[in-house]
Amino acid sequence: MTSWAGRTAAEIAGAVREGKVSPREVVADHLARIDLVDARVGAFRTVRRAAALDEADAVGARADLARLPLAGVPVAVKDNLPVRGEACRNGSAATSAEPAAHDHPTVARLRAAGAVVIGLTNVPELCVFGTTDGVHGTARNPWDLTRNAGGSSGGGAAAVAAGMAPLALGNDGMGSIRIPAAHCGVVGLKPGSGTVPRELGGGWFGMSENGPLATTVEDARLMLDVLAGQDVEPTPPAAPDGQPLRVAVSTRSPLLGAPVTHAYATAAREAGKVLAGLGHSVDPEDPPYPLWLGTTALAHWSAGTYLDTEGLDRDRLARRTRVHAALGARCVAGVERGGRRKQLRERLGPLFGRYDVLVTPALARRGPRADAWHKRGWLHNVLTNTRCSPLTPTWNLTGWPALTLPFGCLSSGVPCAVQLVGAPGRERQLLRVAAALEASRPWLRTADVRAGRVR
Repeated sequence: MTSWAGRTAAEIAGAVREGKVSPREVVADHLARIDLVDARVGAFRTVRRAAALDEADAVGARADLARLPLAGVPVAVKDNLPVRGEACRNGSAATSAEPAAHDHPTVARLRAAGAVVIGLTNVPELCVFGTTDGVHGTARNPWDLTRNAGGSSGGGAAAVAAGMAPLALGNDGMGSIRIPAAHCGVVGLKPGSGTVPRELGGGWFGMSENGPLATTVEDARLMLDVLAGQDVEPTPPAAPDGQPLRVAVSTRSPLLGAPVTHAYATAAREAGKVLAGLGHSVDPEDPPYPLWLGTTALAHWSAGTYLDTEGLDRDRLARRTRVHAALGARCVAGVERGGRRKQLRERLGPLFGRYDVLVTPALARRGPRADAWHKRGWLHNVLTNTRCSPLTPTWNLTGWPALTLPFGCLSSGVPCAVQLVGAPGRERQLLRVAAALEASRPWLRTADVRAGRVR
């Protein structure tokens, strides 16, 4: 019998609604897949074996089963979002082990739509850094187990890429959905401000957004609709009424000292060529990134971390987290009274008056090795993260939607990726463009960890 693990969320939900398979069978297949590969991948902090099967049975007994958009679909939840009955450890030994009394609003919406929470995924401590490792384990890239899955939603991206869950719920404050999605060869979407419920601590001054990780654009769109409380509808064509879009392509890094390598720059240019071949108007154009962008991003990043450590025993935090928070303590007042984010929106806004979509590389270079980064120094971590992923933080500071999707491969065979950025409220337009790229350049959806295709 063919396993349901590795199928898309849309396929699973359709089969469950039609009575071709039960939610219990679907969840059992995914639990078996987790048992088979997660010892090597390290995606999950905890797997809800008995609870997920009970939850699947409850979904199967629902009177509205035939109308549920995510009927019986297993979903992995990032371990900084409360799940009723489970501890929310946020990658740290300093957080409480007490079970959460209530679901986060996004988790509640997924469950209401018929999804089953199969487990909680590994994150770096307090979701600060771009590598997922720490006291609860290391998440590895399923396409190359010698490499980290990225962060901070690294466990979720790894779970989806390895076929252990068709969907994962992550969040993104400096690229934390898009970075691991790009490393692991899946689709990751950071919605714009106000699209999906946030309610995540301080949310790093409103920079952090909750969003989907999936193996297909259709699944990402389906999950976004549920998270945003929208009616689930078929994806419309890439442009309304057949009108071509205006597309800008930039391969310039926003940060000095973090150049984009040839493979990622080439991927962005090739994506532009594909869109031009589909009839869109494509031009090379670099956003006018300001010189102060890097220091502004660092100030918000560290200040948000400092606020997240309030109430915790800082002696139980990893050294890199303590140093980052100490820097942030000096930045909080400036961030709270400063107007840099408004200035950035004003500076970059005219670009999106001329263009509908911006295409950039998703990353500047391949991911770091799967080492114990949480035991290394703060500066080493910050420089490694910055050199790998300088292209994502800008769009957290503006609050505008951005997604990454697989596009081509690196020389090692690991997926390469590009980033799409749009103006406020343009999430679905980005998904339509991503769907056009997916149709033109389809990708392998899951890594076959067992078969040794991992390099």
